[in-house]
Amino acid sequence: MSIIWNRREFLQRASAATMAALAAGAPVSSILSSCKGKSGSDSSADTVILLWMAGGMAHTETFDPKLYTPFEKDMEGNRVLSTFKSVPTILDGIHFSDGLQSIGKVMDKGTLIRSYVAADMGHILHSRHQYHWHTCYEPPQTVAAPHMGSWIAKELGPKNPVIPAFVDIGQRFTVGEAEELKAFHTAGFLGNEFGPFFIPDPSQGLDSVRPPVGMDAKRFERRNQLYNELINNSPVGEFGSDYQRESLKRSMEQAYALLNSPESKAFDLSTEPKESYNIYNTGKFGLGCLLARRLTEQGARFISVTTEYEPFKGWDTHENGHTRLEDMKKQIDGPIAQLIKDLDKQGLLDRTMVVLASEFSRDMMVEGKPDAKVLEQVQQPDILSELKFYGMHRHFTDGGSMLMFGGGIKKGFVYGKTADERPCKTIENPIKIDGVHQTIYHALGIPEDTQYEVEKRPFYTTPDGKGKAVMELLS
Repeated sequence: MSIIWNRREFLQRASAATMAALAAGAPVSSILSSCKGKSGSDSSADTVILLWMAGGMAHTETFDPKLYTPFEKDMEGNRVLSTFKSVPTILDGIHFSDGLQSIGKVMDKGTLIRSYVAADMGHILHSRHQYHWHTCYEPPQTVAAPHMGSWIAKELGPKNPVIPAFVDIGQRFTVGEAEELKAFHTAGFLGNEFGPFFIPDPSQGLDSVRPPVGMDAKRFERRNQLYNELINNSPVGEFGSDYQRESLKRSMEQAYALLNSPESKAFDLSTEPKESYNIYNTGKFGLGCLLARRLTEQGARFISVTTEYEPFKGWDTHENGHTRLEDMKKQIDGPIAQLIKDLDKQGLLDRTMVVLASEFSRDMMVEGKPDAKVLEQVQQPDILSELKFYGMHRHFTDGGSMLMFGGGIKKGFVYGKTADERPCKTIENPIKIDGVHQTIYHALGIPEDTQYEVEKRPFYTTPDGKGKAVMELLS
């Protein structure tokens, strides 16, 4: 019988894991010397850009369209498989949902995955599935599991010592399930220096690397000294290890170095040529893609750009699914396509892996999976009397789409398949999260048995070290 975790239980266990990570001290590495990712001969990628479609992107409305059924008042909901027409891509016989034509034109440079299957974790919570996607571990854990970006930052280090190895663009913690989102935006037991450098608003990215207005260098330096004092008097200082305390201090030193470097100009989007800026300027996510490109040029190692999860907004289409997706596609289509083209033109795409993903998909009628349905969370009528019910509103975990470009990924390739009739579930080559993570790690040259000893047991990049790279995705 599946355990149903509610929001409070999730937070309690996440907080306990954080304190356990502090008490654990420095993780003991068993294989640091065998990590060969730093040498180009054992890897096909140096950098990863994660384009995170937070909230549950419906595969049948985006990259895996089914039969289009236009809205009619009092129509049967079960008839609706896709609410958008399909349009051809550059790949023969492969169509995307209307509104994604620009991305469709660059698919000769990447791979389309149509068979992502999310985990069965009982009652579906966005934060739990997002935690699982980003860490590869199902919550709750007895220790704070590191984010994928933190694993990469730890194992490979920064490409440019001045640029933070892990940059997170677009995520705020003032909206929605803030504490739950914080639970996986962390380096966990690896130490704070490998955690994300947050840029909540890319249009104000320069503010992230300079002192507040009115603060001179001397005052900033005094704040740096105060920060060290605060560390010593914080829970980390009291309960943590020397490793944890030094990790916090190193993270501050890295920020200070960036402040005084010429690379800090990469954060200033006002210096981007107007023609290029306008293509990316579809909103916060589009400008995040622009900042990701500029940081890749300067040597960032892992960059996450999110559409940001906020309950009942964005991809979280509990109502008005069709009209909501019209807007979401306008936000992502041009910037993502331009990002791929710019990286390719500059010769960076070959060593930069770009991944587009979401925590799960959506369906109009099925919550969970056909053979593992869970508690219904949406009042969806069988007969659609209003346009607000037209769209994919329920959480669907048995099929989903991802895109991957560059960094050794095959070009013009399609992997997996879902059924053309409801339930539009995966019927060929299912891929789960441990396979996704290990494929990325493999491309970076990080061995699948990478582990640290935490609480006297090995903690791997994927659970029990069993994740296997999906070699069919790699050229």
